[in-house]
Amino acid sequence: MSVTPAIDTKAATSGGKRKKSLVELLFEGRAFFALIAIVVVFSLMSPNYFTINNFLIMASHVAIFGLLAIGMLLVILNGGIDLSVGSTLGLAGVVAGFLMQGVTLPQIGVILYPSVWVVVVLTCLLGAVVGAVNGVLIAYLRVPAFVATLGVLYVARGIALLMTNGLTYNNLGGRPELGNTGFDWLGFNRLAGVPIGVIVLLVFAVVCHIILTRTAFGRWLYASGGNERAAELSGVPVKRVKISVYVLSGICAAVAGLVLSSQLTSAGPTAGTTYELTAIAAVVIGGAALTGGRGTVIGTMLGAFVIGFLSDGLVIIGVSAYWQTVFTGAVIVTAVLLNSVKYGRR
Repeated sequence: MSVTPAIDTKAATSGGKRKKSLVELLFEGRAFFALIAIVVVFSLMSPNYFTINNFLIMASHVAIFGLLAIGMLLVILNGGIDLSVGSTLGLAGVVAGFLMQGVTLPQIGVILYPSVWVVVVLTCLLGAVVGAVNGVLIAYLRVPAFVATLGVLYVARGIALLMTNGLTYNNLGGRPELGNTGFDWLGFNRLAGVPIGVIVLLVFAVVCHIILTRTAFGRWLYASGGNERAAELSGVPVKRVKISVYVLSGICAAVAGLVLSSQLTSAGPTAGTTYELTAIAAVVIGGAALTGGRGTVIGTMLGAFVIGFLSDGLVIIGVSAYWQTVFTGAVIVTAVLLNSVKYGRR
């Protein structure tokens, strides 16, 4: 008689464990399940949604937000925030447009037309400088991340407006006789049918994933984001890590600016407005904690695709742009609530 209760208890315990694992699976994969649900719903509502060409077009749109989200993930893992990425994107596009139009040297009466790769390198260096300014302000001068990056947001946007006088650089395709063609390669060319912007996003995502999971820097980043004081006492170069993540965020924003300008074949000083909020939303939807120390590249990419596929799906079925904002906000709030439930339990 004593054997039967023991077997029942063991079976009940096993069943409880299976049930808990299922709940954990749903929490961990919520961004993935949300993406699947979005694809299914919009495919039923529009025959034009579930096509390879449409998915590639939507993915090229996601590439912009995805690049910003990768940089934002690194900053949030460190327990910070970067509100300047949208303005850095806009400034990077303007600088690229300025260089593509030709740099006049009045002293010697010469106009230089740098090649596209020179433009790309200089623009990425600009993003790194903006990120370094953020990092120094936060790490060494102890300015709160919100205030520092908000100030840099306004400075970068103001510089972009001053450079263009509020106008837009058009026709960035270049001229063959000047040797500055090829800028539209990022926005319009495809490799094996996949847009170059999407390939750039995948390369950045893979590199970031390897950095976070396979390097000492990744371990330092998670440690300093989880408990900065304890990490510092353990020998982690906390300030160096903090500056590095903002530099990387600035580079990601600059590359996103290049891809966007290439897709539009123009560069305007207002490009990237509010994009920083979309990047933060992608990171949060992907399961990262705004308090730092928790988050993955895969989750962030899923979050970016959730926002991108939702927005484009609403456009395809003819929903008003105002409702798109409402739906996106609802998704963000739901993601934050789920994060609170998940980390609150821990």
